[in-house]
Amino acid sequence: MHALTEHLSRLSPEHLALGTYVVGTLTLVALMLGLSFLLGGRAHGRAKQEPFESGVVSVGSAQLRMPAKFYLVAMFFVIFDVEAVFLYAWAVAVRRSGWSGLAAAATFVLTLLIALVYLWRCRGLDWAPGSKRIATYRWLRLAGSTGPESRADASTV
Repeated sequence: MHALTEHLSRLSPEHLALGTYVVGTLTLVALMLGLSFLLGGRAHGRAKQEPFESGVVSVGSAQLRMPAKFYLVAMFFVIFDVEAVFLYAWAVAVRRSGWSGLAAAATFVLTLLIALVYLWRCRGLDWAPGSKRIATYRWLRLAGSTGPESRADASTV
């Protein structure tokens, strides 16, 4: 025990505080897990094993197929949201960074604006169907009708 106290006396107060924090946190986590294991319920049944969310028993698979458009929009949001973080850090240090910092921030914003224009021109941000797709849907709806007048209308579309 003498070696442990000698080693602890050589540590700086910051390291001692960090070690105390880590040991306290691990002790608290172990205590919480141990108490929940000892005091938790032990009843097992068919209803206990079913997933339950917000008062509704789930139906079907939880794995849904999502269009890639959702993932693209999420990636665009992350990319353009990170811009705000970098610009905030630049704004905090604007006086220290000087003209070179302003030039770097302007280059960064210009690069992101070019990327935004590129996405806009490639129709990466469009969610609504285009005019050709709308005309196709109209033709399909009219083609489903029977009668000579609906066929004449469909041929003019």
